[in-house]
Formats: sequence, structure tokens, C-alpha cells
Amino acid sequence: MVPPNVTVPEVTRRSIAFGILMNVVFSMAATYLALKVGQGIETAIPISILAVGMSGALLKAGRRASSILENVNILAISTTSGIVAGGTVFTMPAIYILKLNENLKIDGVSLFFMIFLVPLIGAILGVLLLVPFRRYFVKDMHGKLPFPEGTATNEILVTGSGGGSHAIVLIYSFIIGMVYNWLSSPMKLFSEEFSTAAIPKIEAFTEKVKAVFSLGTGAEFVGLGYIIGVRYASIIVAGSFLSWFVIIPLLSPLNYEQVRLINGEAESHPRNH
Repeated sequence: MVPPNVTVPEVTRRSIAFGILMNVVFSMAATYLALKVGQGIETAIPISILAVGMSGALLKAGRRASSILENVNILAISTTSGIVAGGTVFTMPAIYILKLNENLKIDGVSLFFMIFLVPLIGAILGVLLLVPFRRYFVKDMHGKLPFPEGTATNEILVTGSGGGSHAIVLIYSFIIGMVYNWLSSPMKLFSEEFSTAAIPKIEAFTEKVKAVFSLGTGAEFVGLGYIIGVRYASIIVAGSFLSWFVIIPLLSPLNYEQVRLINGEAESHPRNH
């Protein structure tokens, strides 16, 4: 795309500032979604669309359009948001759940650096391990992976001509999602989560069998389901049905001692209740 003898802008104030802004925004979005839904998101595709959309907006305003290398630099700075968010929300709660901070007497500055260094080192290791595998996953496995995010991002940055309109679609989607959740939570027009445990007629069945069907109705669930697709969403739903309608009803009649016999690992932990 860029011949060796051609010099184009790459690391510029524009790319650094926009990359940091996107990193902050999508770190908050990815962290919120991971904590609420339990599923992380990759941020490269929406960020690449916004980067190309910003380039088109600058061109219409009479400014210089961003080069493809500037957009790649924006992507390099901002896409670590999903990595850091995932490494933090899926790892750091373990410190408090297992009470490692209390048992190891870690607090204050030491605890902060533990929380800070884990995602930092994870991101560095991720980049280092990604380098030797990039050729295999990007070239040799092209068209074979179920989530070809790198291919989609590449096409967005290369074509770029429709980026402005696609960026508008993202803005519209954000507004629709915000209004949808506003009608759900603050306005109480409908419940944010539907659960069969709230149905009075089957309350006795729910208490006896412990089989509960729940469905998240927030915009984040709808959007994540659309991104994942029917096939992989069906696999996740099948796992939920197996847990709530098979495994939990089978275990619910058992007392603590019987569970200990099933799970040998429980013998090493003291009974809390």
C-alpha cells in the first residue's frame, strides 16, 4: 500500500491524540460489557471505522485526510483497550474473591501495582507472542477462521472510501442503544432482565427444582448477540440451559456433605455456612 520510496505521515499528533481518546472510550465500554455480560469484545473494527470516518470528516472540512499509516497507528494505540479491559476484569476480581490481598497482606501501593502490572505484562506478552503467529493467522489461515477481525479491519482501512457513512452508522447505533437502555432502566418501561423466578404461578416449582430461565434485554446483550452471530450465541445458550435446567436441578437436593463427596476439591476448603 505504501511503496518504500514514498514518505507519508504516520506517527503524528493527530494519530496519537485520536488513538488515546479511542483507547479511553473503548476501555470503558469493554470493561462495562465484560463486567455486566461476562463477555469481552474486540475493538479494532469500530475503531478503524471511526478512524477512517474522522479522516473523511477532516477532508470535507478542507484539512488533510489521514494516511493509511496514521490510521494503523491509531489502531495500534487504541485497540489495546480490549486487551487491558479483558485482562483486568477477568483477573483482578480473583484477588478479592480469593482474599489474596488479605492473606498475603498486600495493600496500598503494592496492591495498585499488582493490578496495574498484570494487564500490562499480559499485553506485552500478547504482542510478543502475536508477532511469530501473525503470518500464520493472517495469511495461511485467511478465510478459515470464524472471526476474521483482521481481514475486516484491513478492508476498512484499505478501502476507506465508505468509512464516513459507516462512522455515522456507529453514531446512530450508539444513540439508539442509549435511548433503548434509558427506556429500560430509568423509565422502567420494561425490565432489564426477564426471569421466570419472578412469575408467581411457578414460584413453587422454581424454589423446589431451582430451574430458572433468565434473559437479558439490555442493548448490550442485543448488540453482543448480533456481533457473535446465531451459531455461537446458540452454543452459549445451550451451555446456559445445561447449567440451569440439568446440572443445578440435579445438585439442588444434595446437602453440603453430599456435594463434598462429589467434589473432592471441596474437602480442602472449610465450610462457610
